[in-house]
Amino acid sequence: MQATFQQHLQLDAPTVESLLSLGLEDFLALPAVTELLGSLNAGLLRETLPTAGQILAKQLPPFYDWLKQELGVDRVPDSPDHATKWVVAFLNNQESLTHLVELHSPIPEKALQRSIPRLVSAFDGVEEDSVRLEWQKTVAALCLVLAVGAHEPASVVN
Repeated sequence: MQATFQQHLQLDAPTVESLLSLGLEDFLALPAVTELLGSLNAGLLRETLPTAGQILAKQLPPFYDWLKQELGVDRVPDSPDHATKWVVAFLNNQESLTHLVELHSPIPEKALQRSIPRLVSAFDGVEEDSVRLEWQKTVAALCLVLAVGAHEPASVVN
């Protein structure tokens, strides 16, 4: 998981460790996190949502099966549509990161950590470098938020 954050977010190991040790509120208040999230190319992401939707439609069902079968996650979505809709809402400033953490709070922290590299790699097959790299960066950034939030007590998140 940490290697994924280092690779796709251009963070060194001590920075990743430091970020993961923070509480969600402190993490989200960091200027570096605000800068990271602000650096996501929302225009390119919006423009390439159809591509991302196709990838997620293909990659998420086997990913959900893996979560259930291999990691023992009980509650997984019925379809990949929610992920694409959530990203659209986030890009349109209609969805919050704390709500993202709330939605994923039932997932055990270890399962979440193991799933991050696989989820980010869902975009490995995108041929256009700029599109592939931006979606991988975006998914990695959102997963970093989830990883930080995963060690928060549920009462802090809710």
